[in-house]
Amino acid sequence: MDAKIRLSDAPFRDARYAPRQLQVEERPGGERVLTNPTAFSTNFTIVTQALDRWAAEAPARTWLAERSGEGWRTVSFAEAREAVRAIAGGLRELGVVGARPLLILARNGVDHALVKYAAMSQGMPVAPVSPQYGLPGANLARLAHAVEVLNPSAIYTEDAALFSEALEAPFLAGLPVIAGKNARPVDVPLERLARAGAVDAAARPDDHAKYLLTSGSTGLPKAVICLHRNSAINSAQIAACFADDEPPVMVNSAPWSHNLGANSILHMALHRGGTVYIDAGQPVAGRFAETVRNLKEVSTTYHNMVPAGWMLLAGELERDPDLARTFFSRVRVLQYGGASLGQDISDRIQAVAMATVGEKISFASGYGATETGPTACNVHWPNERMGLIGLPVPGTSVKLIPAAGKLEFRVKGPQVTAGYLGRPELSAESFDEEGFYRLGDAARFVEPAEPAQGMAFDGRISENFKLASGTFVGVGDLRVKAVSAVGDAVTDAVVCGEGREGVGLLFYPNPTMSPQEVVVAVRMGMERFNAQAKGAGGRISRALVLDSPPDAGAGEITDKGYIAQSLARSRRAEAVERLFSDPVSFDVMVF
Repeated sequence: MDAKIRLSDAPFRDARYAPRQLQVEERPGGERVLTNPTAFSTNFTIVTQALDRWAAEAPARTWLAERSGEGWRTVSFAEAREAVRAIAGGLRELGVVGARPLLILARNGVDHALVKYAAMSQGMPVAPVSPQYGLPGANLARLAHAVEVLNPSAIYTEDAALFSEALEAPFLAGLPVIAGKNARPVDVPLERLARAGAVDAAARPDDHAKYLLTSGSTGLPKAVICLHRNSAINSAQIAACFADDEPPVMVNSAPWSHNLGANSILHMALHRGGTVYIDAGQPVAGRFAETVRNLKEVSTTYHNMVPAGWMLLAGELERDPDLARTFFSRVRVLQYGGASLGQDISDRIQAVAMATVGEKISFASGYGATETGPTACNVHWPNERMGLIGLPVPGTSVKLIPAAGKLEFRVKGPQVTAGYLGRPELSAESFDEEGFYRLGDAARFVEPAEPAQGMAFDGRISENFKLASGTFVGVGDLRVKAVSAVGDAVTDAVVCGEGREGVGLLFYPNPTMSPQEVVVAVRMGMERFNAQAKGAGGRISRALVLDSPPDAGAGEITDKGYIAQSLARSRRAEAVERLFSDPVSFDVMVF
């Protein structure tokens, strides 16, 4: 009890947030429009303008760093600007600059960033796809479909040997390949482009800057159009959430094939003149040690990870005082994305922070989609309550419409996409009569009488279902509460039971725990959950722990970072049938 009291009373380190502002328009039928009127900069409407600024104002400051042996390869703002101008000249000499995009098949890296910004500087869109699409042994069907959608003019790959299987596929035949290393005789070495005559930026604000693939709930990629203006303005909106001129320092692994990594991390850091240490670690057993190694060397000011990463880091911070001292020495904001982070994980991290530096660190989260920049909402006030998606970022309006017992969430703002590449009908259908983008998601107020306290994600409008009895099951709220009841033994869950006698859950396990430990935690958690549950639609009748994590490459994790429930149930059809089998399978828990 005393420890809890001390934790609750501990002060927050100053996150340097700007004052929270919110305007609420009440409409008939319970509809509300929330708008953040905070001013934000419109100085940058082309993504490379930020690079020009910092190359002039802080030429020696490091923009990007990646591991090189025991040390780091770094590139300063001035070095990056000159490299971008030279590579841009090389792209023009190669004759690939135009409306068709540069397909990027590469992991995060310094050269990846330089090539990306070089192409965008010339008004040539870039289309980074997941490296998983082209690694050895990959099913190339997703890459083939992406190429069909994107119609690229050329390809950049970090390593022609690593991605050789994909590069030799028939659907890439005839396309010029720019290789960072291990170039084949037919490829163009990146170093050759970098020796070309430098050219100035030629892009315009409404030029297409990038195409980012989103799988949504169908698993089939669509190419979201990101204008220069969209990406530049979204970074300015995020910056306006802070009263802070100090450039951020980050260690981050979020892939640049998704909008979180590409825009909310990489470009946001560039916009603010910050530094990104590219983390090759991953939040899975066996690969997280690299992240820990990096965090021991680099004192970050802002740290973003998925909940699975925070689960692993909590244990490392508790075990390693040296890591804790480095990590908490100057970090001001902790952020998670995708699924909700369990309150118990946050409390553990805050307890280490308090013991190490005598302060709590604000835990933020946000919300959006590839189509919304991505950031439409975030938590921009001192916070230790998990599960929030925040409030609109500056210059953004959110419309909440009562629908199917929930509040449908729609977004309007300068960061929102113009639509989908080659899909004019889908683009038009995605916006309502007032120009709000329809996400198909729901949100709820944490305190309905006080909207300024923020919102929480409330699932997909379409993901709810009925049991055989006709009882309604609210998937979003049930999933969050059930996962929280289990704690850090699981990372997320799939809610099943449409047309069945009761609700069943498929749990994704914490990879650092033994199967036996996870099963025990699930059983105890579900017993606690059911003790408070009301009605058949709120009670868990069966549970099964899966033997593998969510497959992002197959679309089980959407571009917004949460579990695509219908797709996961479809892909895990065998597990769903086992969950409800009669006689009961040996690995199914019945409650």
